[in-house]
Amino acid sequence: MKKLPVLTDSELFTLLKQGNEAAFDELYNRYWSSLLSAAWKRVGSREAAEEIVQDLFTQLWMKRSDLDIQGTPAVYLFTAIKYKVLNHHMKEDVRRRYRDTLEIQTDYSIEEAVIAKDLAVRLEEEVSHLPMKCRAVFDLSRKQHKSHKEIAEILHISEKTVENHLTKALRLLRTITTILFF
Repeated sequence: MKKLPVLTDSELFTLLKQGNEAAFDELYNRYWSSLLSAAWKRVGSREAAEEIVQDLFTQLWMKRSDLDIQGTPAVYLFTAIKYKVLNHHMKEDVRRRYRDTLEIQTDYSIEEAVIAKDLAVRLEEEVSHLPMKCRAVFDLSRKQHKSHKEIAEILHISEKTVENHLTKALRLLRTITTILFF
């Protein structure tokens, strides 16, 4: 790359718009430190500030042919940094809110899992207190997903008796779950 004579910022921007890499390099070298300092003051993180400034220069190069600068190039660059910092803060706020929401959901999920496990243990305990035939019907129906007809055949009882045992078991368990929740 050839070295440019000392040019004004406006002249450098004109050359940049034409795709001159040396003009871009000169603007980069001229403004990198001061733009980094301005961004760093506003975001409080050197890494984030470097990323913001790098993004500005990348965008400047990518959209060089569309540049339409009103005022001085320095004002343009510092205004662009200001808006990039604002965008950075908005993105961080969105990320923070998302993380907070996830933490709340995770807390509820853990709490819900503990409650569900406790409820399952309590229900299993109550099922174990059911009369033997009633418990057998309940287990075949709810745990092994057998139909009333299949249960009747397995236990050698009528389908109506299966329904009666299930009704009795479910009524008892509903009463217990109501007590647990209230």
